Amino acid sequence: MTDVSALMLDMGRRARAAADALRATTPDARTEALMRLAKGLRAAEVEILAANARDITNARASGLSEALIDRLALTPARVEGMAVAVETIAAQPDPVGAEMARWTPANGLDIARVRTPIGVLGVIYESRPNVTADAAALCIRSGNAAILRCGSDCLESSRAIAAVVTRAVAEAGLPAEAVQLVPVPDREAVGAILSGLEGAIDLIIPRGGKSLVARVQAEAKAPVLGHLEGLCHTYLDAGADLDVARRVAVNAKMRRVSVCGATETLLVDRVAAMRLLPAVAADLIQAGCELRGDAETRALVPEAAEATEADWTTEYLAPILSVRIVDGVQGAVEHIRAYGSGHTEAIITTDAETAERFANGVDSAIVLINASTQFADGGEFGFGGEIGISTSKLHARGPVGAEQLTTYKYVVRGQGQTRP
Repeated sequence: MTDVSALMLDMGRRARAAADALRATTPDARTEALMRLAKGLRAAEVEILAANARDITNARASGLSEALIDRLALTPARVEGMAVAVETIAAQPDPVGAEMARWTPANGLDIARVRTPIGVLGVIYESRPNVTADAAALCIRSGNAAILRCGSDCLESSRAIAAVVTRAVAEAGLPAEAVQLVPVPDREAVGAILSGLEGAIDLIIPRGGKSLVARVQAEAKAPVLGHLEGLCHTYLDAGADLDVARRVAVNAKMRRVSVCGATETLLVDRVAAMRLLPAVAADLIQAGCELRGDAETRALVPEAAEATEADWTTEYLAPILSVRIVDGVQGAVEHIRAYGSGHTEAIITTDAETAERFANGVDSAIVLINASTQFADGGEFGFGGEIGISTSKLHARGPVGAEQLTTYKYVVRGQGQTRP
């Protein structure tokens, strides 16, 4: 057994013990831990930013793309955003023990379905130090223990944040090892988590690039919750208001090109293409976006490069947008069914019936009507933060907050009944 294997197995045992202890903690204690975490993040801002600066220096030296460096970078505003997200999670109703349903069948039993923690979560992520705080807070709120394995490119930042987490949970009287960060960058640690650590891990949540998520889904011995890629679409319907279409299309693509909720393909109703596309395309180009379009698109937007078949399945995570003209809402739905990932899709229209057809026809985790795909985020959903976005259809779908990190059990109360 290697040193890393031994380390990971020990972390698994400690996490399992912490998960068992967390079940006995009170909502007030978990809330106190979260408030201490928010306060601690603000107090440690200088240390966190210094650690992040080291990560960015190393990332640039290793040739990391600017899109990934954007994900990696922390600023005073982003540290404050982490603290605010933790406070929002702290203010949410504690899901543990919440009664989901209660009934009494003919046998007289009092049956309740109540929320309970999943247990131990293995969270694997890349280039996102804020996930360290988000994941820790959501696991604390939901009563789960966590083993966090960040990418080597954000290890310094994550260590600084994890130190704050450890102090906060210990000071609140929770198990100090409720949230553990894998302290080494060795890739062997990922394989250890995927193995399930001899049954210690109940759920694995990957948050990173397509290759990471694909590996996790292929090799994990424990259940996996996550999404392979974003590949979001925005459809401009014939009934779209031009001003809304221009505003939303630019925001959906260019607000932050590196997030999974960024629109990667713009679909335009053929009936309204001449009315909508030239102005929308001009705004996108002015914002610094490269356009790649089909033949009809290029006839209306000469600046657009020729799109290939590969463009319809590419998550650029860069200021590049593929554009296609389609036959109305049905054409948009068919394109999304053929090329989409099931993540997030949006329609811009003033026609309520068309919006309903789109929402019903698209089988994605999130469907937006007259709003930017960049709202595909747990914080924007009022969850405070998210541990990721799930495109799974079982257990949880869409932004995964504290409530989605619980399962349930049945508590059945009787009065001495026996079954005939």
